Amino acid sequence: MQAMILTQICDLQTNPTPLRLVEWPDPVPTGNEILVRVSVCGVCHTELDEIEGRTPPPHLPVILGHQVVGRVTAASAALSAGVGDQVRGVSIGQRVGVAWIYTACGVCSYCRAGQENVCPHFQATGRDAHGGYAEQMVVDANFAYPIPENLADAAAAPLLCAGAIGYRSLRLTGLQDGQTLGLTGFGASGHLVLKMARYLYPHTAVHVFARSEKEQYFARELGAAWAGDTLDAPPQPCDAIIDTTPVWKPVVAALQNLAPGGRLVINAIRKEEVDKAELLRLDYPTHLWLEKEIKSVANITRQDVRDFLALAAAMNIQPEVEEYPLADANRALLDLKQGQIRGAKVLRVGDR
Repeated sequence: MQAMILTQICDLQTNPTPLRLVEWPDPVPTGNEILVRVSVCGVCHTELDEIEGRTPPPHLPVILGHQVVGRVTAASAALSAGVGDQVRGVSIGQRVGVAWIYTACGVCSYCRAGQENVCPHFQATGRDAHGGYAEQMVVDANFAYPIPENLADAAAAPLLCAGAIGYRSLRLTGLQDGQTLGLTGFGASGHLVLKMARYLYPHTAVHVFARSEKEQYFARELGAAWAGDTLDAPPQPCDAIIDTTPVWKPVVAALQNLAPGGRLVINAIRKEEVDKAELLRLDYPTHLWLEKEIKSVANITRQDVRDFLALAAAMNIQPEVEEYPLADANRALLDLKQGQIRGAKVLRVGDR
């Protein structure tokens, strides 16, 4: 099969083609695994972090990609009697998605409580195991998600990470209809959260903080009540803010823009390594007093993905998507790094 592989950690600025298109051995499902023929795979900012060494190191060489949509074409011998008989909702020929968590231990207290997102032994798709920048991949059948029929492949791909993590973030804000929501950063996840918020909380005003004027305009196009720079003050304090940026300054600005009792939810896998004493400069009365809260988001559970896909189908959510052929994965990643963003980026791998 064809695959784009990463063989070394590097800086995209000095090496804009870190992935190589190669002929790679076809994967063979074992144990509880199914074989998926990939149709599309979303391109995520986390892949930039993997390539440039800001996450736990991937197992090189590795096939990146954790927003995968394809069809089940085979199962291991253990499941060959009929995948659908042994794994809920998965059968040969079915269209499924694969998300960030490739597998988890299943026995720790977190897994038993349905919190495999914080399992200390979980493996990440496209980091610890080969992902979807390839024509085929294998995955544990319990970590594959049926895709609702009314969601096209390219639309479904970003829902598996950007959408699902946005859904978890929105849920963790505790927002009530009519309260004010702030979104700091407006990429793939932010634009999906705005769509969700308008559907779930029709009386809620959404304020968007983004550095790019194009992103601000895009936010207003999608129904934001206000859009400004990440350091601007909104028309009114926000009851909740979701931060999706990889930097620290917007965090401080968000705390200042929170209403009393408000909650800041930080949806980021990492923040830049900087002199925090210089950039954070927290002033307790301004930023944290009056019972303001800060909460982080760590990955997504399987239930998050299932619930969000059901919601996405019900509201017929249609992400803004820009498609690239698999061989152009490097260009998609470089466009993402350079901030050329309008919605989500998706690699087209198989037939339409």
